[in-house]
Amino acid sequence: MSGDTGKKTILVTGGAGFIGGNFVLRQIQRGDTRVVNLDALTYAGHLATLESIEDNPNHHFVLGSICDSKLIEYLLETHQPDAIINFAAESHVDRSIDNPNAFIKTNVEGTFELLNSAREYWSHLQPDAKQNFRFLHVSTDEVYGSLGATGYFTEQSQYRPNSPYSASKAAADHFVRCYFKTFGLPTLTTNCSNNYGYYQFPEKLIPLMIHRALKGQSLPVYGKGDNVRDWLFVEDHCEALETVLANGQPGEVFNVGGHNEMSNIDLVKTLCGLLDEMLPDSQYRPHQNLIEFVADRPGHDLRYAIDASKIEQQLGWRPKHNFSQGLRKTVQWYLDNQSWCETVLDDDYAGERLGVVH
Repeated sequence: MSGDTGKKTILVTGGAGFIGGNFVLRQIQRGDTRVVNLDALTYAGHLATLESIEDNPNHHFVLGSICDSKLIEYLLETHQPDAIINFAAESHVDRSIDNPNAFIKTNVEGTFELLNSAREYWSHLQPDAKQNFRFLHVSTDEVYGSLGATGYFTEQSQYRPNSPYSASKAAADHFVRCYFKTFGLPTLTTNCSNNYGYYQFPEKLIPLMIHRALKGQSLPVYGKGDNVRDWLFVEDHCEALETVLANGQPGEVFNVGGHNEMSNIDLVKTLCGLLDEMLPDSQYRPHQNLIEFVADRPGHDLRYAIDASKIEQQLGWRPKHNFSQGLRKTVQWYLDNQSWCETVLDDDYAGERLGVVH
């Protein structure tokens, strides 16, 4: 396991992506954790996100897929991790509509292969290490489907996925649950609301709107923009994951939300106002004039909202950022890191429905 270093070792899958990358950066900056970072570097995973830690001896990057069971087994045997955190996933609804196959492959088959390898590894650990080992699966509130104007998703909410993406994540969640129930593998699952923050690939709503506004391009909003999401700052989410990993009981599920509900159109208008303020010399002010309503996508869920009372009451976690604080920090980061956006943008994806939050 952590051996003579005194540091905990974690195998992180998808650690060059948005949430995974932020999580890895936090662990390395803390200095008390060794991270083995497995990522396939698809469109949403980028080494540019990890540039600041590329020479850090506590960070070991491996290019590969969670579908590669031989590689997973090699990494587990070689590095003897104390925990596995699975961020690896295809995650954009629009892409899942265009190509569901990739979502089945990574989100369902990949999670299944990872669970199998983890179970075999865990079963041969010494008693203390076996008792302390954890497998944390990072999932989404989209598995619960769509809410009306009232109510919240709880850990007891029925699964009603409405897109190939959410259906694939729901299937993965079920496999994680059954590996705990059937085999005793000490799993944990988190279902989070929409994340925003640093290093998010610019096809998701917030970074895409910023990126397009800076170029004076149209800001496409689906339908009337009245779809509502609960927004969670990625730093708060990473802190929640650390809390669940440290204190969550095996077999438990925790919903993680930001208590920040907003419709897509109100969010885009808020972003435009921030850009007007932070870029007073922009030739595109007022940026709100760039908003363009486009045809809605199929199966677009009306509203997501998380009841996070379980993690708050049982583990003592609460988000530290309100939406105004987190959004301002996020906009400033993208203004300061436009070169990162240009580096990671995938020009090969020409989907007609780019640009509105999943």
